Amino acid sequence: MNLRHSLTLKLTGVVLLISLLSVVLVAIFTRYATVSAFDRMLLEQNRDDFIDIVTAHYEENGSWDDVIDAVRSQTKDPQTFTGLVVVGQDGRVVLPDRDTHIGQSIPGRQLALGTPLELDGERIGTLLENAPPPPPRKPEDERYLARTDQALILAAGGVSVLALLLGVLSSRTLTRSLRELTAATQAMAQGNLEQMVPVRSNDELGQLATSFNRMSADLAHSNELRRQMTADIAHDLRTPLTVIKGYTEALRDGDLPPTQVTFETMYQEAQLLSHLIDDLRVLSLADAGELTLNRRATAPQELLSQAQAAYLPQAREADVALVIELDEAVPDVSVDPERMVRVLENLIGNALRYTAAGGQITLGACTHEAGILLSVCDTGSGIPPEDLPHIFDRFYRGDAARQADDGESGLGLAIAKSLVEAHGGTIAVSSTVGQGTRFEIVLPEAWG
Repeated sequence: MNLRHSLTLKLTGVVLLISLLSVVLVAIFTRYATVSAFDRMLLEQNRDDFIDIVTAHYEENGSWDDVIDAVRSQTKDPQTFTGLVVVGQDGRVVLPDRDTHIGQSIPGRQLALGTPLELDGERIGTLLENAPPPPPRKPEDERYLARTDQALILAAGGVSVLALLLGVLSSRTLTRSLRELTAATQAMAQGNLEQMVPVRSNDELGQLATSFNRMSADLAHSNELRRQMTADIAHDLRTPLTVIKGYTEALRDGDLPPTQVTFETMYQEAQLLSHLIDDLRVLSLADAGELTLNRRATAPQELLSQAQAAYLPQAREADVALVIELDEAVPDVSVDPERMVRVLENLIGNALRYTAAGGQITLGACTHEAGILLSVCDTGSGIPPEDLPHIFDRFYRGDAARQADDGESGLGLAIAKSLVEAHGGTIAVSSTVGQGTRFEIVLPEAWG
């Protein structure tokens, strides 16, 4: 909670600080611009008054004589017209400032920069401005600027209050999603993995919430699969162990004679345990990315032939045709032959269990845009649509009536998927109930 409040205060403080700095800078520049414009207005007004005074004097006297006295008589402050110089028609100063004197000759290029003084359309002189300072302000001018300063202060205060309110609102809005995510992660840490937070926007926080929801759903699903897998492992281990334990107790107590059939049954149950342990070890290595692959360039024909040879006797006994259909000049694949043959054998064994007598299992190989395509296609009973998305899940059995006593651990297709993906390939399945199932494996082509 302290962290949450700290973040809210920090965000509010940052927004407020930025707003205050912006307001202060705007106020400073605004006042500077206002004062400068006001002084420039006074300066222009002062210059216009000066021009009116000297022009009226010339009109009254017909010359520039005594113009200095005329100007002095029109102003109470001797600094009012500082920096203003009047030059007569002959180019000589008639009304000087501190830097000039009466009768001083002014160059023509400097006169060209001045303001012409005209009377009845005739040029009577030139006004030069030698960087005059702003004229002194009147009391009413000062009051006007004071009111302007007050308006700026009130505006700055209002904007600051508004910035504070917006800062609090925005920070609470931003931290709301974070608070919800924090509460959800704390609940997950206590073991409640299935947590969902509302997605309130499409920005980065919304993307974070969406990713969190997806992660939570995946974790909850994975946890459920882990629990189910643990229960399935315990069940599959318990069945053969119960049989072996029962036989050994009976042999120990003398209730069961040590016949060949007895030892054969115990051996088969031990084999089931061994296969299950081997399957679990392969899956754990694949999950950890530590599965060792002895890859080499291998012809698809070789892989299909080995898998066919392993199941050909069972196929003949079940009256199921097991054939190979191979395109011409199919390139080699880069695989661990032993591992990949095991994948094909898993698929063939699975197909045999669901293909009735008189059916057919076809092993194929052809080129594919992503590499080499290996396929196992049967004419069996097919897979129901509701089971198809879970066909590669560990210990998943679509047929609830089929138990582990068929010699399978329920890991065959999961192992097949892990081995194919370890080779950098993909495996997919398509099926139609009553017509059959097709598994497709895409593997990278071997490069010489």
